[in-house]
Amino acid sequence: MEKNLTTGSVLKAVLGFSLPYILSYFLQTLYGMADLFIIGQFNGVESTTAVSIGSQVMHMLTVMLVGLAMGTTVMVGQAIGAGKREEASYAIGNTITLFMGLSVILMAGLLFSVRLVVNVIATPAEAVSGTVSYLTVCFIGIPFITAYNIISAIFRGMGDSKSPMYFIAAACVANIALDYLFIGGMKLGPAGAALGTVISQTISVVVSLIVIFKRKTGLELTKRKIIPQRRTMAGLLKIGIPVALQDGFIQIAFIAITVIANKRGLNDAAAVGIVEKIIGIMFLVPSSMLQTVSALCAQNIGAGKHDRARLTLQYAVVMTMIWGTAACILMQFDAEPFVGMFSDNAQVGILGSQYMRGYIWDTILAGIHFCFSGYFCAYGWSGISFIHNSISIVCVRIPFACLASRYYADTLFPMGLASPAGSALSVVICVGAFFWMRKKKGLGMENALPRR
Repeated sequence: MEKNLTTGSVLKAVLGFSLPYILSYFLQTLYGMADLFIIGQFNGVESTTAVSIGSQVMHMLTVMLVGLAMGTTVMVGQAIGAGKREEASYAIGNTITLFMGLSVILMAGLLFSVRLVVNVIATPAEAVSGTVSYLTVCFIGIPFITAYNIISAIFRGMGDSKSPMYFIAAACVANIALDYLFIGGMKLGPAGAALGTVISQTISVVVSLIVIFKRKTGLELTKRKIIPQRRTMAGLLKIGIPVALQDGFIQIAFIAITVIANKRGLNDAAAVGIVEKIIGIMFLVPSSMLQTVSALCAQNIGAGKHDRARLTLQYAVVMTMIWGTAACILMQFDAEPFVGMFSDNAQVGILGSQYMRGYIWDTILAGIHFCFSGYFCAYGWSGISFIHNSISIVCVRIPFACLASRYYADTLFPMGLASPAGSALSVVICVGAFFWMRKKKGLGMENALPRR
């Protein structure tokens, strides 16, 4: 399960780690898209809109949990790279305590405020009932969703990106089968889509726990390791909180755009929701590179190999730019057929293709700043990622989307450009921060590490 990423070819290490993660992310996106696809086969636009809006809320919650778990990936990775297995065990044990407590609090709070959430995001009246049903079921399943994500974060910190891929594959197969059972067979609508998602995540957690207990990891997880330690918790939160807030703000920006689209009408809301699902596929490589860079760099930093960390960043940026360019070319010519897979409504297809042609440029620009964010996080400088994303959201993404909606009422293309415009600003800030950190006090990047 544990893999040393501090020796051998850097390019081979990047490819070997990222490819299983790309497949994992694809499968995770696939079972999210399956909800939308299958609900569209058996129900109308209002149910499709309910699932698309509800899944965006859950996606926001999930990415924030994943962001918080970045502290685990980095701390475990640095400890493994430095050969400090005891520290890795404490990081894992404290992670379990932190996230399980947090998941129970989130579940209770969100169940109590589910209708408030639905109202805040300006859900179209026709889709309110379905959205409430979808979110209620998903909120009940938060502990299982949380468990899957922290288990995956631990595995990646240990250099193993293959095991999470197997776990999510089990969930994907189960989700598709359950969607057809609950939506098609039992006619449960949006609630059925949510039920399929929660049960499939539970299956994934069970499979992962079986694997953990059967394997010998060399790490001891005793009662003493689970008891919160101030130093360990501080390390987890110092890295994880800025990333979680950053990811949360990004998703708030997306939800703000969703609210703007919702106010334009049911067709616009459905179009934006569908594109958000499709764009998840387009973001396979950028998202995988964020995790890849953070995990590989963390181990190399722990081993004192800072040149390998920088080379990892370089390879990741080149790969994500190549992928993003190919995605942009594809969607400029074939956006409408992709949108049409999820809705036979002609107007939704036209609006969705307009939105996609603007949005797709973010696969290049966001991909670049994702790579830098992973690099900064590996060094414990996750606050930089929080800062550049916050600035881009407040100064560009949301204002741009508002203005585009107001002055271009007949097309979604300008609204689609809001995200890449914000990412362009993030890239500028990231590049500047990178060179500033390298030149700090005239020393190398390794001397910019925060003191513990």
